[in-house]
Amino acid sequence: MKLSHFKFDLPLDLLAEYPSEVRDEARLMVLNRQTQTIEHKVFKDLVDYFDEGDVMVFNNTKVFPARLYGNKEKTGARIEVFLLRELNAESRLWDVLVDPARKIRIGNKLFFGDNDELVAEVIDNTTSRGRTLRFLFDGSYEAFRKKLKDLGETPLPKYIKRPVEPIDEERYQTIYAKHEGAVAAPTAGLHFSKHLLKRLEIKGIDLAEVTLHVGLGTFQPVEVEDLSKHKMDSEEINIPEKAVKTVNHALDTKKKVCAVGTTVIRSLESSVSADKRLKPFSGWTNKFIFPPYDFSIANCMITNFHTPKSTLMMMTSAFAGHDFLKKAYAEAVKEKYKFYSYGDAMLII
Repeated sequence: MKLSHFKFDLPLDLLAEYPSEVRDEARLMVLNRQTQTIEHKVFKDLVDYFDEGDVMVFNNTKVFPARLYGNKEKTGARIEVFLLRELNAESRLWDVLVDPARKIRIGNKLFFGDNDELVAEVIDNTTSRGRTLRFLFDGSYEAFRKKLKDLGETPLPKYIKRPVEPIDEERYQTIYAKHEGAVAAPTAGLHFSKHLLKRLEIKGIDLAEVTLHVGLGTFQPVEVEDLSKHKMDSEEINIPEKAVKTVNHALDTKKKVCAVGTTVIRSLESSVSADKRLKPFSGWTNKFIFPPYDFSIANCMITNFHTPKSTLMMMTSAFAGHDFLKKAYAEAVKEKYKFYSYGDAMLII
């Protein structure tokens, strides 16, 4: 498969600027791979497609307020700093992206907050936009993390041009988020409400949780025509024993194992035994899935509608079948489904 196979015309007005009014009332397109049919539903209709003993696997990562705005020493230039990952807790070292990058050099100091409550020094230039910062902070680690949280804002994707609003703090987070570490939400999960989870449990559907801390690599543009040459950034994952037991039991009893989102698929496919069962794992994955690909664990998935040429669209295409997905996307554009992080959802069975 080539990069150009994932091109399609996406009208800009279909990029969702806001979430649906009610979490579980976003639209849902249902793709049946066996019959090659497409249905148009509402997200909460999901319950009708699952039976007792089926499993849904969720990514319980929690988004932290990763976007900070600071001022450069002397010039006072406004600089956006996007926290990517903590490198060393003790010395307050972080990998970050800075914008505009051309203004930032090693040795520069950046000041954050109205009274310069937080200061950072640039100690390394890792990539064209990436930097390593050391935050200069005298208090405890807990006080430092609280300060980052107070000064940071919800890291909405760049395509959303409006300012961050109070609604985003709640809605750009799944209701089951537990382990902080993501700089972007696992967006398929944003559609689940407490009420919907309850209905799934009452119906006897088992819920399993894994963790993948979503990094910006997920959204990195693919810049090579030959997909086998694209390298994904590594992201941290944890697949606990409890989830492994739940998932493997469903596989052994021929039940549905539904991955809620591309991040869950990547996690599950990163730790597969020789007999195609899930294994516990804690570490990093840079797995890049594109067609053709033989999936070992999940046999159905929930995902949002992705942008052209994205790695997320490629993975979904591998799961649904390339021609079928292109047909579904054409239908989504025609029916004005909303795309991307705050957009509508798709169930592939």
